[in-house]
Amino acid sequence: MPRYKITIEYDGRPFAGWQRQNDQPSVQQALEEAAAKLDGAPVQVQGAGRTDSGVHAAGQVAHLDLQKDMPAEKVGDAINYHLKPHPVAILAAERMHDDFHARFDATERHYLYRISNRRAPLTLDHGFAWRVGMKLDAEAMHAAAQALVGHHDFSTFRDSQCQADSPVKTLNAISVARMGEEVHVRCRALSFLHRQVRSMVGSLVEVGRGKENTMWVGKILKAADRSACGPVAPSDGLYLTRVDYASK
Repeated sequence: MPRYKITIEYDGRPFAGWQRQNDQPSVQQALEEAAAKLDGAPVQVQGAGRTDSGVHAAGQVAHLDLQKDMPAEKVGDAINYHLKPHPVAILAAERMHDDFHARFDATERHYLYRISNRRAPLTLDHGFAWRVGMKLDAEAMHAAAQALVGHHDFSTFRDSQCQADSPVKTLNAISVARMGEEVHVRCRALSFLHRQVRSMVGSLVEVGRGKENTMWVGKILKAADRSACGPVAPSDGLYLTRVDYASK
């Protein structure tokens, strides 16, 4: 059976997350149902990351096996046709070797969090960014965020429902920068804990609005205590933007 790697974009608002669920719509389900219509048989789609309810993607990656052997471009176009009207699109499709795995072969995952730092309510970006009306100090947020880089126990930023075996992760990089009236938080790592990015962003905003100083984020990280975490940022502003793989 030929294996295909697909790069996917989606609006996470209508879905209860990436992973297929018994009683709620998911991105995985939408893709599997569309692929099954193309292939004429059930298809399993394996994603690189399990985004939460309401979280978006600009570069999610998955793989699937089909019974039909078709050019990759045709696979992408045909699945896109069957995905309608779901807000999900395959941006690229590529034929891969049989042992490629979208999740286990990934070497790094990149996330972007968009904060709309303006007083006015959101209209065009409603559901796609977190509006924070109070002026944020992006430089202070960036300075505070650097305490998170490296190999740490991230229990403070771990959701109580997280199923990871260990709270220890390595955050390769995190940056905070102002882009006009938006503040962008970008981070990358091999993997993240459940709601880790949103928890980190929510705490960084406490620094940005002057409630906490730049040393506070490092202090609560060392506490390894979920109760020390700041407010958790909403799902609206979070995007899985890219998944990296080693060249083979």
